[in-house]
Amino acid sequence: MKMSVLKKLTLSTAIVAVAGVVGVGSAQAATELTVYTAVEAEDLKKYAKAFNKANPDIKIKWVRDSTGIVTAKLLAEKDNPQADVVWGLAATSLMLLKAQGMTQGYAPAGVDKLDKKFVDSANPPHWTGMDAWIASVCYNTVEAGKKGLPVPKSWKDLTKPVYKGSVVMPNPNSSGTGFLDVSSWLQMFGEGGGWEFMDGLHKNIAWYTHSGSKPCKQAASGETPIGISFAFRGAKSKAKGAPLEIILPSEGIGWDMEATAIIKGTKKLAAAKKLVDFTITKEANVMYNKGYAVVAYPGVAKPVKHFPAGIADAMINNNFEWAAVNRGRILKEWQTRYDSKSEPKK
Repeated sequence: MKMSVLKKLTLSTAIVAVAGVVGVGSAQAATELTVYTAVEAEDLKKYAKAFNKANPDIKIKWVRDSTGIVTAKLLAEKDNPQADVVWGLAATSLMLLKAQGMTQGYAPAGVDKLDKKFVDSANPPHWTGMDAWIASVCYNTVEAGKKGLPVPKSWKDLTKPVYKGSVVMPNPNSSGTGFLDVSSWLQMFGEGGGWEFMDGLHKNIAWYTHSGSKPCKQAASGETPIGISFAFRGAKSKAKGAPLEIILPSEGIGWDMEATAIIKGTKKLAAAKKLVDFTITKEANVMYNKGYAVVAYPGVAKPVKHFPAGIADAMINNNFEWAAVNRGRILKEWQTRYDSKSEPKK
């Protein structure tokens, strides 16, 4: 007996309704991860796009700011975490979060392939490194020429009276690059010598920024002849035609790793693990190498255009644990001594 038209319509409607429910269920199945980061803003879409090729059901909600601000935000949220994952924050900051019991141990798939210095020593590790960023001096050849400023060869050169009012650097309370500078100077010159150096440098500082990349951007645009920043930003600005010389001071250069961790207590642990798995892949490291000359995955790094030569030899033996443990004390002392020249916070 043939099915009636009414029954056919009813059955068709039911099928459509079920399909609709399945569609809604699929949409609801998409997971949104809140990811805190200090990665340069222009790179975030690129990172998310690469991850979503294999994980279209996980959406990244970025929360981005300078390293010091992101770190302070995470610490303030300790009792009520808002982030699921941190992707691209200084390893020294993640060591601090780990010490506070705020990170989730996890060994991502393939972690054994990474250079060991880019992996937390705990088992399972609480953080994994992505790339290293290094301190450098951005010197505007045009503006410095107008003022008759010689090319500085060393950090201590920057304390000479000729550079008075011509140097800009990041505030370490706001910027990971700023903290990298300060903690590395204290290691290079010793505690007493480091603060003595910074007292001399402070006399020549025009202002302190709240961003690690800003001093180099300002040097590139001619707002200041000299910006203490990091090589990645200098290379990017130089590639766009800025009259910059990127200098590695003779005493050595501080450096830190951008790193990744899962925040303890996330309700989206499965998705968070998928993201962290991706962050250490060879594909991800090739992506990091677009801007960073040193990455975590051995054999991936190729020379980055406009980066200065001799980076590996210039990188100091940075004691990250010491920097992390002493971070609060160092920042308080710096604030007391030098904050009077900081730009107003927006």
